[in-house]
Amino acid sequence: MNKSLIVTIIFFLFFALVNGQENSWSLTKCMEVALQNNIEIKIRQLEIKRTQKSQNSVLNRMLPFVSLSGEQSYNFGSTIDPASNGRVSSNIQNDNFYLNARTNLIDFSAFANAKKDKINIELAKADKDVIENEYKLQILESFYQTLYAQELIKIQKEQFKQAVFNLERVTKEVAIGSKPQSDLYDMQLSFAEEENRNLESEQLYGIKKLQLFQLMNATDIVTTDVVLENVLNENIPGKTENIQYSPKIKRAELKYQNSLKSINAERANNLPIVSAYYGYSTFYYTVLNRPAGNTDSFRNQLDDNTNQQVGIQINVPIFNGFRNNKKIDASKIESEKSKQLIEQEKQELEKQVAIEEQNRNNYLEFQKKLDEKQKYARASLTTTQAKFTNGKVEAILYSSVKNQLLSAEYDVLKNGLQLQYIGLKINLLKYNSLQN
Repeated sequence: MNKSLIVTIIFFLFFALVNGQENSWSLTKCMEVALQNNIEIKIRQLEIKRTQKSQNSVLNRMLPFVSLSGEQSYNFGSTIDPASNGRVSSNIQNDNFYLNARTNLIDFSAFANAKKDKINIELAKADKDVIENEYKLQILESFYQTLYAQELIKIQKEQFKQAVFNLERVTKEVAIGSKPQSDLYDMQLSFAEEENRNLESEQLYGIKKLQLFQLMNATDIVTTDVVLENVLNENIPGKTENIQYSPKIKRAELKYQNSLKSINAERANNLPIVSAYYGYSTFYYTVLNRPAGNTDSFRNQLDDNTNQQVGIQINVPIFNGFRNNKKIDASKIESEKSKQLIEQEKQELEKQVAIEEQNRNNYLEFQKKLDEKQKYARASLTTTQAKFTNGKVEAILYSSVKNQLLSAEYDVLKNGLQLQYIGLKINLLKYNSLQN
């Protein structure tokens, strides 16, 4: 075997391996792809950036406001002569230039609003986390519904192999006269029912898988080639004692903090503001229809007419018709509402988790009984298979026992997946994570 052929074989084996890995989807991978494709989450991320760009720090709020302005005017008839400040009967062109700067040295509202801006950024992030958490719960539920359909098909395929073997054997035995024709009819009926059941499961699996990837907005994936990873044998997450993190609770707490800052911002409007200002101005004028030599040059006038002003101003609110006090009272009521919402979110979460914990306990209690039932059903099928082979039982009885085992295996599968699903759901509710 030459080297080129070996390299070609290795290449195709590697390609098949990689391709097979790409078709295998775990719950984590599904969630990562879903979060990347979700439009609502992208909008929330843009909202976070917008809030960050809108933030003004205390230093930024205290920076001076500087403006430069100029104007040109024409006065006709009886006007004020800028040179003498006397009234004259002339037509005058007047150019004025102003440079003004003002900054607040003490402004309590700037401190309150700067802190409020920081909370607004965290609040935007919390909104995104809530959307992500709800979306993860949807992905989790859809994933396990699809996984159950997938694992169900595996059980049915194993059972179907035995059905094919028994049908072929009974057909041969009827042909040689060792079994009656009625046994063949019974076996054919059972085989047809199993085929129909398998087809229904395949169709359901295809629909569930398509719904999962549509929920993930991954419509470019060929779902017929996708296989979900079954983590049934991994450790089921254990109970957690304390609620440490929940996106909805965190968002409610941030809203409460934001309401407290709103009260401080309204109170700051009753406090004095100390500001400093600086002004610089100059002007140029000329009498129209007068020879240019009788008027000072533009540069000389700008230098001679310069005026500067520096000052400090204090503004103390005294009376505003009690309007600001009403705003403070309204902010206090809003803050109390936000505080109650924290308790409401905690209660709702505790109720939801308590129900899921009870469901998990019920499934755990039921697991042992289901395992015993499966054990007995498997033993019953083994003995019935031997009796059927020896012609001691009819095909209809054998099919009934076989269906009992199939039902027991369904129950064990469903119960195990439900246990795993509930454990992960509790972790998402409490911690916004698949692991506690």
